Amino acid sequence: MPKLKTKSSVKKRFKLTATGKVIMGQMGKRHGMIKRTNKMIRNARGTAIMSESSARMIRSFMPYGE
Repeated sequence: MPKLKTKSSVKKRFKLTATGKVIMGQMGKRHGMIKRTNKMIRNARGTAIMSESSARMIRSFMPYGE
């Protein structure tokens, strides 16, 4: 049986926790920050846990949990 390939883009953008949850960087902070409220900018710091429905797809792209 051949090895499954991991999607390189997923490998760069997401990490798995020990319990299998997907950690992602917060979205919406690349450009256009002048439009965003200070509250939104403050709340978008750091990382977030992805919703389970989206995380299922991401986990399928990283079969060995990289």
